[in-house]
Amino acid sequence: MQADTAKAIADHLLAALEYEIGITTSVFAAVPADNLTYTPHPSSKTAIGLLRHITLEDEWLLKGVAEGALGPMPEDSDACGIMTPQDAVARYKERIPKVIAQLKALPGDAFTRQVDFFGNQMPAVAILSVVVRHSTHHRGQLSTYLRPMGGKVPSIYGPSADTVVATA
Repeated sequence: MQADTAKAIADHLLAALEYEIGITTSVFAAVPADNLTYTPHPSSKTAIGLLRHITLEDEWLLKGVAEGALGPMPEDSDACGIMTPQDAVARYKERIPKVIAQLKALPGDAFTRQVDFFGNQMPAVAILSVVVRHSTHHRGQLSTYLRPMGGKVPSIYGPSADTVVATA
């Protein structure tokens, strides 16, 4: 892939990620803070586990693209400091835009370099695509937890049954 093509794709993916920040943080904010240990199945992550996973790994993956290598995976225990949905909202809104700005400033050839992704060599721009899907996938997973937890599903790509105003 040519550097100018990789840069154009990266710019598109980064714009998509910027747009998704508000949606992601609205789902985070909708998580009932009094039911963070909720899980639909014993093998599923808890609500707090998903909040941490999305927040920490989106940043980790983006930093890996910016730096040309993925560092150690983030620890999603209490030590990470994300203890509430609002902690996740604040951290996501603070850190994700900063690393996106860093990525936007990179030259095209930074997106063509190969990055080890769990034993597979991938162009950095391909990992940006993974970030978009990672975030969307786990945000969708978290949104399915909301009603059973006693929360309401916010508007994601349009109104939800919880956001539509009844008209008579």
